[in-house]
Amino acid sequence: MLFSAAFISLPASAAIATLGQSTQTFALTGIGANASGQGQSNMKWGSCAYDGANTNCTLSGPYTGFGVGGAYSFVLSYPGNGTFPLLAVSQTPGSDLFFAQAVSAYSLVITLTPNSGPALHFYSFANFVFQYTNGTTCTGGVSPCGIGQVGLTKGATITGTITGSFDPTPFISPNGVISASNYGGFSVIAPGTWIEIYGVNLATTLSQTWQGSDFNGNSAPTAIGGSTGIPGTSVTVAGIPAYVYFISPGQVDVQVPSGVPSGRQSVVVTTAGGTSAAFPVTVNALEPGLLAPAAFVIQGSPYIVALFSNTLTFVLPQAVPGVQTARAKPGDNLTLYGVGFGPVTPNTLAGQVVQGTNALQNGLTVTIGGVAANVTYAGLAPGYVGLYQFNVVVPTVAANDKTPIAFTLNGASVPQTLVIPIGN
Repeated sequence: MLFSAAFISLPASAAIATLGQSTQTFALTGIGANASGQGQSNMKWGSCAYDGANTNCTLSGPYTGFGVGGAYSFVLSYPGNGTFPLLAVSQTPGSDLFFAQAVSAYSLVITLTPNSGPALHFYSFANFVFQYTNGTTCTGGVSPCGIGQVGLTKGATITGTITGSFDPTPFISPNGVISASNYGGFSVIAPGTWIEIYGVNLATTLSQTWQGSDFNGNSAPTAIGGSTGIPGTSVTVAGIPAYVYFISPGQVDVQVPSGVPSGRQSVVVTTAGGTSAAFPVTVNALEPGLLAPAAFVIQGSPYIVALFSNTLTFVLPQAVPGVQTARAKPGDNLTLYGVGFGPVTPNTLAGQVVQGTNALQNGLTVTIGGVAANVTYAGLAPGYVGLYQFNVVVPTVAANDKTPIAFTLNGASVPQTLVIPIGN
């Protein structure tokens, strides 16, 4: 009798951990069919203990096949000491294969502790399969004794130890590579731009952002999140190391390296759990995007992030708690930001902290309300990595809280429809 916690098939480059018989039992108590006729059961996941704040439930045992082998533990934690937060739902009526359905908050830590060397931790609820071993028992008069029949029978139970498998390999989700979402979130990328990678098992730490100590002089790191004996998360684009800013089990943010050729290329993530399958992406020489996050959508209108130059006052049509805001007026000097706008002079490669002012090599125009704005600076922002800065002067245009603002690069429009508030 087999059940799966995730249904992702991975072409793994690292070995899969084969889970030996668990020390604890796994139990299901039937609660009857749902509206679709699928059996449902409450879970009892191994041994559980309440620590005064959370309940921690553990399934553990030996594993082989990954590295030198060792001991595994699956620890699921949830607030309080009430009902277990997952239901088992049969894939089809009467099926012994089921998926887990969350009914309240929880967290999961999968730990592989090798017979020699440091333990590895994984946090994605994915890529593992459990199956009952021999000696399973049922109550409630169900026949045959199986997961599917228990789920259809209120009060019936099935109890036993489990074996299974766990694949720790990083996996990039379908449509899982985009340019930085706050800058347009395009499916096409470019050298030097910032990208976000989504998937599972992308890191063996819960969350980490690069620190100053990760840099080598002015050079950004190509891996973070490692420790003694455990490599961190690294990424390549077209086989070239990218610069890793942020990692978590479900998301990694990196700067695409310089020199990546245009056309169809591959993104690959590597962790202590293995190396992902190559994920195909389209690379253009340029793929510009302007800073306009979802938080700047006001009453359905997407506002560009603009600051009055040399201030921390944002150009917005309304007050925002804790932030200084004002409408722009003709003649005001504003600062805007972007990614993916291409090379500058003097040349600054990806992964380098920008040391001084520079000039964009590609032709840039900015219009506000259809009128050309004077661009007094267009280049990489000094002191940052891969961030472009544009200083512009607001032209004489009519007051309008939803004045269109548009950019072109080498004559091609930046594909974002954005607005900016202009006052009198």
